[in-house]
Amino acid sequence: MKEARTLVSSGVKKMVIPCWKPSVEGEQGSYGRSKGDSGRVDGLLWYKDLGRHVNGDFSMAVIQANNLLEDQCQVESGPLSSMNSGPRGTFVGIYDGHGGPETARFVNEHLFKNVKKFTSEHQDMSAGVIRKAYSATEEDFLCLVRKQWLNKPQLASVGSCCLVGIICEGTLYIANAGDSRVVLGRSEKASRDVSAIQFSTEHNASNESVREELRLLHPDDSQIVVLKHKVWRVKGLIQISRSIGDAYLKKTEFNREPLLAKFRLPEPFHKPILSSEPSILVQKLQPQDQFLIFASDGLWEHLSNEEAVDIVHINPRNGIARRLVKAALREAAKKREMRYSDMKKIDRGVRRHFHDDITVIVLFLDSVPLSNSSFHSSTISVRGGGGLPPISKS
Repeated sequence: MKEARTLVSSGVKKMVIPCWKPSVEGEQGSYGRSKGDSGRVDGLLWYKDLGRHVNGDFSMAVIQANNLLEDQCQVESGPLSSMNSGPRGTFVGIYDGHGGPETARFVNEHLFKNVKKFTSEHQDMSAGVIRKAYSATEEDFLCLVRKQWLNKPQLASVGSCCLVGIICEGTLYIANAGDSRVVLGRSEKASRDVSAIQFSTEHNASNESVREELRLLHPDDSQIVVLKHKVWRVKGLIQISRSIGDAYLKKTEFNREPLLAKFRLPEPFHKPILSSEPSILVQKLQPQDQFLIFASDGLWEHLSNEEAVDIVHINPRNGIARRLVKAALREAAKKREMRYSDMKKIDRGVRRHFHDDITVIVLFLDSVPLSNSSFHSSTISVRGGGGLPPISKS
């Protein structure tokens, strides 16, 4: 769950000392082994330093902080439908889970398949296709919660933010539910600088506009947003207002035992409290658009949009996502008056007291198009972290 970042007490510091250990190349963490050229593992870090999508290069990195990795991500490049004659392009997904890893893993396994399904049905990419894909993925996961209710009721309290970017025929589609973020780096004609432009709308109760939206949607509920420990939360439980999953705040049938009491509301609700509806931006790419940085909020907690864009702009492409993750970790260490080298030695679980799971995908937008032959032969599928078993719908 999106909680306020906890200050480390002296007791926690005592816990940290015996958990220090060196990061060893090839350690598996919660990732499992990556196969082929899908990426590499270094302690709690998974990364793919450089790959090629149909519109340019990309770089990916994931650092684990939780006991179980709750972030998932993917890059899919090639066909965007199941038809040979259908549109082609690149799909990016960042899925920041909370309450557990199950929803993010489910979305990683099913959302892109649903995008391809609805693109085939409509024979084109559109905002409507993306909305249908989100809705279908949500319904599939809620069906899973319902099936496993008696055996695994805690699944009703697990959810995921869901940030998607699609490039198709020169058009960029950005869809977001939750508080992950995508930032564009655009070159300025008058100088050699690159400006940072945020392309995603974030759904977090810390934003006044989100609190106002919730109050308008729930005019009879004076407790729809609550200030708790100096942090605004929906029903005093969660910071985000949109997600996939979180069935306990969407279907009143799950607001009862055997769900843990801390997730149950005192009274039934008559309409969903959270929404899975994404905010969608559709925009034609411009020649001066250089790259896109997609990341879970774990990155943006420590780096501003401008800082992240500057890092990408002045450094080599190879390993740039890993460089962004390390920049965020250095800032997290600095805030705790620690050395970065010491933070690297803290094991997962305890690491969560210092920073969140962080996922970064940098997508470069090369102005020179690939030839038709190479364009049609390019099919890339990379899942960040690798090795985790999929969550089945059955």
